[in-house]
Amino acid sequence: MGEKRPVEELSDELTITPLGAGQEVGRSCVLLQFKGKRVLLDIGIHPGLSGLEALPFIDVIDTSQIDLLLVSHFHLDHCGALPYLLEKTSFKGRTFMTHATKAIYKWILADYIKVSNITTEDRGVLYTEKDLDNSLDKIETINFHEEMEVNGIRFWSYNAGHVLGAAMFMIEIAGVKLLYTGDFSRQEDRHLMAAEVPNVKPDILIIESTYGTHVHEKREVREARFTQAVHDTISRGGRCLVPVFALGRAQELMLILDEYWEAHPELHDVPIYYASSLAKKCMAVFQTYVNAMNDKIRRQISVSNPFVFKHISNLKNIDQFQDIGPSVVMASPGMLQSGLSRELFETWCPDQRNSCIIAGYCVEGTLAKMIMSEPEEIISITGQRLPLKCSVNYISFSAHTDYEQTSEFIRLLKPGHIILVHGEQSEMMRLKAALKREYDDQLDIFSPANNEEIILNFRGEKMAKVVGRLASKKAKAGDVVSGVLVKRGFNYHIVSAEELQHYTDLSQGVVLQKQTLSFTAPFSLLHHCLLQLAGGVEQVEQSGKNCLRVFDAVLVVQEKNKVVIQWEGSNMNDMYADAVLTLCLQIEANPQAIKQSSLRSITQGKDKSTFEDRVQKLLVEMFGEESVSYQPKLKYITVSIDNDKAVVNLKSYEVQCGNDSLHQMITSAIKRLHIALTPVNVPTIAIT
Repeated sequence: MGEKRPVEELSDELTITPLGAGQEVGRSCVLLQFKGKRVLLDIGIHPGLSGLEALPFIDVIDTSQIDLLLVSHFHLDHCGALPYLLEKTSFKGRTFMTHATKAIYKWILADYIKVSNITTEDRGVLYTEKDLDNSLDKIETINFHEEMEVNGIRFWSYNAGHVLGAAMFMIEIAGVKLLYTGDFSRQEDRHLMAAEVPNVKPDILIIESTYGTHVHEKREVREARFTQAVHDTISRGGRCLVPVFALGRAQELMLILDEYWEAHPELHDVPIYYASSLAKKCMAVFQTYVNAMNDKIRRQISVSNPFVFKHISNLKNIDQFQDIGPSVVMASPGMLQSGLSRELFETWCPDQRNSCIIAGYCVEGTLAKMIMSEPEEIISITGQRLPLKCSVNYISFSAHTDYEQTSEFIRLLKPGHIILVHGEQSEMMRLKAALKREYDDQLDIFSPANNEEIILNFRGEKMAKVVGRLASKKAKAGDVVSGVLVKRGFNYHIVSAEELQHYTDLSQGVVLQKQTLSFTAPFSLLHHCLLQLAGGVEQVEQSGKNCLRVFDAVLVVQEKNKVVIQWEGSNMNDMYADAVLTLCLQIEANPQAIKQSSLRSITQGKDKSTFEDRVQKLLVEMFGEESVSYQPKLKYITVSIDNDKAVVNLKSYEVQCGNDSLHQMITSAIKRLHIALTPVNVPTIAIT
């Protein structure tokens, strides 16, 4: 697969790529990319492969760009490559799993490393015990329903019911929600609760398709078949091997067998062994996290520990096993790839009195999958041909959803798009076809192979929440809300500038602007002209210097042969300052003309030009020609500044404007102009 296309933050494309478990079962790993964010869902190994071949296709991506990794549960096909990713690649993101998953992950992976060291060459070992220990420090834990956020990615988890600690993850990026089920079961068993149905509707559902269109037997029926098959084997003097993984279905089967043995005294002399080096450690974890199990177990624990078995003994290795008569042995691993279960199977398979009960799902390429077709012989680990005469029974206790559970789950969630993963191609395609038939092609269903991109488009509306003082009054349609727009991740808020420090790490600042102009004309002339412009001018003193405050915003400081103009930067204050600057430049350019004009304005009455023309010229000088529209026939002048608009009625000289500051500025200017052009008896102004 070629280089991944860059995912820009502003792009509306959401990309989902299986790097493992695409039209296969094993090495689950799904890459989610949206709005510049990258999330990896699970990082497993393939149980039917070894060495680097067992890894997901993480070599086709830049692992340093991954923001977040979410691990659904402790099974090797979902977490087995985690130490490799954390210690052998450039991955720098954060990793999350539930508390129970992390507790069991350590022991499961330690056992896998030991088995790998025995059964493969050095080049086939993916990581060491030191790598595993180092990886633990980089794993963070999350509680069910606890909301977390990493780099703008919100996520939380639900109980998946598959094994202890198994989680489904809801991920939200820029308002788009995606639910990743991992492995899940909607059927409660003897110790685990059923998977939850999220109360949030996802836009996308990534769901397992392990059993395709198969429908599981009722729990009572399969338990009866299982105990009968075991009893029949014991009755004919045989040994019964039940390949299991150290944790998960093993605990379920032990609960069933211990109860059955208790009810059948004739079997009390027949030993049951749980053959796993992890047995004691794993059972301690189960007892620690009993609150994560169903109500039946939680009630029973208050009376007696249901995981302290009366008729089942632990068997650490084969050296402790005395194979002298009928017995039942549950041994790991569950697919007979290697280890104690493989060793016992090769010892017992030539005897027709013995039996092997496959109680879980088997991946293509494993011995457990092969013997389900009942071949005449098998090839041992050492390469010998062994006859297969023992009986092989497949009684599924696998805690994966069947077709009925999957269909019901989809009906309850009503997702917009469905991505099928974790299923052999044939099963996945049958499930896809069945769902399309059931829902009359109304579902958008995808079944990608490994490294096949699924691209979906989401153009969500951006919504900003008003917070703080601005939210104290309920806004109505048409109201203008003025504040600072703050973007945090993919969330937008509008907050008043004064409250920025309460809701963000920002604070409000003031830009003090200052401009120095050469000015040799009399300062009293400037004072007089500013009176005509602004109406009110305050004389102040600052550091022993004469100053004029204009519009309550602009300070004009007199210095030798120059003036300094100061103001706090804002749209309105900048406009005031521009008017003062323009006036200063005009006076400096021709002070005598300004002086004579001022005298004539006071002593000679109106200019030859009409008052209307003077108003228009004044406004042009104040705001610029592009901002002033003069309509002599309609008898009004319009002044447009940014988003504010003022209309001057030339009949009444009333000013209509929604901006109070602009209204005051124009009204004062017209009044001063009227005073300047109207002959009145005033004291002589000394202009030198």
